[in-house]
Amino acid sequence: MLQESQGYQGEMTIRIEKTSDGGRTVFRVSGRIGAGNIEGLRTEIKGKKAVTALDLEYVTLVDAEGVRFLSSCQAEGLELLHCSPYIREWMARERESSGDG
Repeated sequence: MLQESQGYQGEMTIRIEKTSDGGRTVFRVSGRIGAGNIEGLRTEIKGKKAVTALDLEYVTLVDAEGVRFLSSCQAEGLELLHCSPYIREWMARERESSGDG
């Protein structure tokens, strides 16, 4: 499990819990997904080849870098569970503006 925090005007924290049920592995992400913690999250995901989904139910905040990261995860075949409608809409706008949509 990865936990990160940075102390700039409050805490920027991310927590990842891994669950598996046979052939499916889900990373439940809690907290904030942003530029300050994407590399740790990416490393955690890349280190586990069987990750099939990210559960975003407990994500509280996503910045632009986080949206681009989630879009790339989805493009690589990871399922985004409990993804807020505003995040999905933002991801769609990012794809359209970059010409990928």
